[in-house]
Amino acid sequence: MSGIILVRDVMSSPVRTTKVGDSVKDAVRKMNKFRIGCLVVMQGARSVGILTERDIMRKVVEPCIDPSLINVSDVMSTPITTIDPVASVEDAAMIMSRERIKKLPVVEDGRLVGIVTSTDLVRSGPELVSALTDLLSKKYVSSP
Repeated sequence: MSGIILVRDVMSSPVRTTKVGDSVKDAVRKMNKFRIGCLVVMQGARSVGILTERDIMRKVVEPCIDPSLINVSDVMSTPITTIDPVASVEDAAMIMSRERIKKLPVVEDGRLVGIVTSTDLVRSGPELVSALTDLLSKKYVSSP
């Protein structure tokens, strides 16, 4: 079926990463350098989590923890949700909506090959706006 847009067509690559033992301060420095809102957290060659601006705000800034004294592994979101590069952007939007996430690492054969964000999906086509509107309008609160 023509007209299907695949994740590999809209993902960003290469992906900026950090290591589990890196300090949050070093990770923030890298995020600022590249003007990005997240880093995929690696343990060796395996992606094990994601560090987002939200993680840093909730788990470091609000409790006033010195970011040079805390490791990325202490504040990252885990387990990580991923998608295959040959999945459709519609599948990506559904996963992001269901999981209430805005950034989705792309993994092929166990290897990190890209990342797709809600912004990437909006750019890919107006037909996804409905699914993404649902994602972006949800409050990030715990279920009862």
